[in-house]
Amino acid sequence: MPSIDARPVAILLAAGGGHRFQGNTHKLLTPVAGPGGDRRSVVEHALRAVIASDIGPVVVVSGAVDLADTLATVTADVVERSITAIEHDGWAAGQASSLAVGVRTAIDLGATSVVVGLGDQPGITPAAWRRVASAAQPIAVATYDGRRGNPVRLASDVWPLLPTEGDEGARSLMRLRPDLVGEVACDGSAFDIDTLEDLARWQNS
Repeated sequence: MPSIDARPVAILLAAGGGHRFQGNTHKLLTPVAGPGGDRRSVVEHALRAVIASDIGPVVVVSGAVDLADTLATVTADVVERSITAIEHDGWAAGQASSLAVGVRTAIDLGATSVVVGLGDQPGITPAAWRRVASAAQPIAVATYDGRRGNPVRLASDVWPLLPTEGDEGARSLMRLRPDLVGEVACDGSAFDIDTLEDLARWQNS
């Protein structure tokens, strides 16, 4: 188990352009029914789940789409939670750059580990965030029916090893250093909504 002094910070990456999604709105702002049946935007489901996990401060990294209204709606309901919103102007450089921005912000918040999730995955549960946050491995990745997904916990020891460019975030590091990785079985779904076909599958699931 992590030490009693561990301070995890949750990072929700929500900066991408979503160019594969050909809908009338950005995929993150598209309303969908969540695991509990409530209808909210994709990113609001993701954000409310990480907040409900109560693992620590939350950093939201946005970029291509304005999330101000979503953040205002959510923070009005959870005024007691610490949420730091970062607008990443360099979001087009890929997910690795957004993760780097999130980690730098987490360092400023005193983090000893970060737990990273994606804004386009409305099926991640608060319990999944908590289980991954409490894992002991340097890198802990949630699994769903044996398949790796999100969130991913990254201890401070591995931050210098993270890529700084490209669109893979921590995934390439997990391939390069499997010895650092532990898997955490979770309930819920890591299904991500990238296309209109994905949206239809989510709505019909």
